[in-house]
Amino acid sequence: MAVKERVGTVVSDKMDKTVVVAVENRAPHPKYGKIVVKTRRFKAHDPENTCHTGDRVRIRETRPLSRTKRWEVADILSKANQA
Repeated sequence: MAVKERVGTVVSDKMDKTVVVAVENRAPHPKYGKIVVKTRRFKAHDPENTCHTGDRVRIRETRPLSRTKRWEVADILSKANQA
C-alpha cells in the first residue's frame, strides 16, 4: 500500500516538535461548477523544529505519534519570507 503524502502550508509552529499544516483541496462544486476551496489541518511531527509559519512542506502519513498526530514532515519545499 502506498504511503499518503500531502503538500501544505505551516500555519502554526508554537508546539515543541509539532507543526500544524493546512492542506487546501480545490474542486468544482458538483451542481454549480464553481471552484470550492476546502482546507484540512494536520498535525505533523517536526523533530528538529526546523519548520516555521508560512513554510510550504510535504507531509507523510506515519504511525500514531500522539492522540492527534499521525503525520511527519517529509521535506520543506520552500521557506517563508522572513523579514
